[in-house]
Amino acid sequence: MSIGVGIFLMVVGAIFAFAVRDTWDAVNLQVVGYILLLAGAAGIVLSFYITNRRRRVETDAIDPAIEEEYRVVEQHHRDVKE
Repeated sequence: MSIGVGIFLMVVGAIFAFAVRDTWDAVNLQVVGYILLLAGAAGIVLSFYITNRRRRVETDAIDPAIEEEYRVVEQHHRDVKE
C-alpha cells in the first residue's frame, strides 16, 4: 500500500465518520469510517517503514587492509600520548 492509497482511505473514512449521517440497518457507517481512518493511517506508517528499510544499503566503503592500517596508526597515536 502506498502513501496515496493510505491518504485516500483516510479521506473516505473521514467522510463516512464525520459527514455521512445516513443510517443503514446492517452497517454503521460511522464505524466503517473510523476503521477506514485507522487502515489509512496504518498504511501510511507501513509505507514509510518499508520505504526507509529498502533505502538502507550495506556497503563496505573501506577496504579491510586500509582499515587495518588505520587501526595501527590509531594505536601508535595512543601509545605516543601515554
